[in-house]
Amino acid sequence: MKVLLIEDDTFFRGFYATKLKEKGMEIETAADGEEGLLKITAFNPDLVLLDIIMPKKDGFEVLASMKESGLTVTIPVLVFSTLGQEKDVEKARQLGARGYVNKSFFDFDKLYARIMELGTK
Repeated sequence: MKVLLIEDDTFFRGFYATKLKEKGMEIETAADGEEGLLKITAFNPDLVLLDIIMPKKDGFEVLASMKESGLTVTIPVLVFSTLGQEKDVEKARQLGARGYVNKSFFDFDKLYARIMELGTK
């Protein structure tokens, strides 16, 4: 499975990319929303793992761009963020996200299960 990880935090980006590669996934990363949008079309991922709070374009802007171009229909997006308030989760869903995992309560096995569930639909 091809996963695009859009995450501005260098540590998280490297950690999750390594862990997902260990599970046999093909991983591409982006450090901000603008780079992420470019890599979506270049990499054509099976799933996007998306942070919300990022420079240049935040995760909501990435989702809005993907929704406008119809990409959220064909590429599932799993929001992976510290924003856990219901209004943020609902906003992400309205913009086309198919799931949400709060990285403050990190459990890699739970994250991996959600990726597998969404990425194989």
